[in-house]
Formats: sequence, C-alpha cells, structure tokens
Amino acid sequence: MERAEKHEFVTSLNNVLGDTGVVVVAHYAGLSVAQMTALRASVREAGGSVRVAKNRLVKLALKGTDLEHISDLFQGPTVLVYSEDPVAAPKAAVEFAKANDKFAILGGALGSTNLNPEGVKSLATMPSLDELRAKLVGMIQTPASRMAQVTAAPAGQLARVFGAYAKKDEAA
Repeated sequence: MERAEKHEFVTSLNNVLGDTGVVVVAHYAGLSVAQMTALRASVREAGGSVRVAKNRLVKLALKGTDLEHISDLFQGPTVLVYSEDPVAAPKAAVEFAKANDKFAILGGALGSTNLNPEGVKSLATMPSLDELRAKLVGMIQTPASRMAQVTAAPAGQLARVFGAYAKKDEAA
C-alpha cells in the first residue's frame, strides 16, 4: 500500500469503528482461506463485518474513538469482528471459535467498555435485538389478550345467567 492508500484506509476504518456497537478481536493464525471465508459468511449473516488489517494501521484508526482502549490487543495476526448490534458479532465469533481451535478470541469492546474473552462469551449468550423485540411484543400482547378475556368473561356469565332464567321460566 502506498502512503495515500494507508491514510485513506485508516480514515475509513476510523469512521467504521466510530459507528460500531461492538468489536471482537481474535487471533486467526493457522486458519485456511475456506475457514476465513466461512467466518466472513457467518458474521455477515449475523449482521456484522470482518476486517483483517495491519496492527499498526488499526491502532492508528482507533485513535479518537471510544475503542482506543483495546489497542493493546493488536499483537500478532489479528482479525476484527464488529457489528452495530451489540450481540451479533460476539455470537458469530464465539460460534466460530467453538468449531475452530485456531481461532482464539482475545477480547473486545462494547462502546467504551473493555471486554475480556469471558465478557465476549457472556455477551454472546444474550438474546439479539430482534429476539428482545419479539419478546417485548409478546409481553405487550399477552396482557392485552388476558384483559380482553377478563372483560369478556362477566358478559358471558351474564348471558348464561339470563339463559338459565329463561329456561326456568319456560319450564314453569
């Protein structure tokens, strides 16, 4: 890369990392091209992105962002897995790490919060934003349907009482 290309890369990566919700840093030494392609596909499917870059350039791109505190993780062959959804990138990275021993999660960041490997794994166990939205809608709908059942029950009971009195009058 020429100097201008490096400057452009650092600027674009700085913009991307500034808008990112979560970043996971991992070692990828020993992974084949097919495995890296599978990682990229699984992360893309989850709604995130994967970026491999020189550590020096990533450290320059981190300056001025909330993620500057993770610059010490960039030693050796590292890969960035990031997404706007705070759960998507960690889930994809942890699932890939379970299947591939050579993919080692070093840590990451959730905004200005530093995450160690256990923090990334615990973040991966949380439900995604879509799952949380579905649960919230379900919780909102459940009381409404129960409220309709409760308000309809007295009317149904009243109708049965009137029906019983009508049958009683007919029999008499």
